[in-house]
Amino acid sequence: MKEELCMPLAIGVLNHDPDLFEWLNTHAQTYNLKYLLAHADDGIIWGHFRQGNLNISNCVLPQSPLLHLATLQQCRVFSQAGEVMLWRFGGKWKARFISDLKVNPIIENQILWGTHGYKREHEGFTILKDGSQGLKHAVPITNIEVDKAEKLVRPVRLTVHHYIDHGDNGIARIYLSRLVDLTTNEN
Repeated sequence: MKEELCMPLAIGVLNHDPDLFEWLNTHAQTYNLKYLLAHADDGIIWGHFRQGNLNISNCVLPQSPLLHLATLQQCRVFSQAGEVMLWRFGGKWKARFISDLKVNPIIENQILWGTHGYKREHEGFTILKDGSQGLKHAVPITNIEVDKAEKLVRPVRLTVHHYIDHGDNGIARIYLSRLVDLTTNEN
């Protein structure tokens, strides 16, 4: 079952930032993926795909890092349809695609950091902030309900699917996880 769920992807040439954006845009279109979550040396980068182009959180929040191949550690491009993950291992890039159409995963909704939000609907992001320090990040959704004081009515959640494997010894463990959606729904 593991082989059906997870498929390695060809990388091709990734030498410059435009190569990275082209690779991500191509795979987002191929697999019908909506969102990007990247971990880089200089921080977290959120993004979404609109009309075949990747838009990243730096467009609405200048403190958010830019997406550069040189600083990228890993990124996940995801939606209900599946997830493409690109990561650096041993100085080389690896990639895979996961789709859970044939299995029933364990579903977890992780609450994202942020108690207040300011929508930037035209750009497709909501800037979430938390605490008196004014720390912020921009998530790529705008269907978030806020009150008059910009306090979130419900927190933003990242839906994650976990996959179980029963080893030879009969012990069940999570062997793989993928990102699925951003929502304010509890379930």
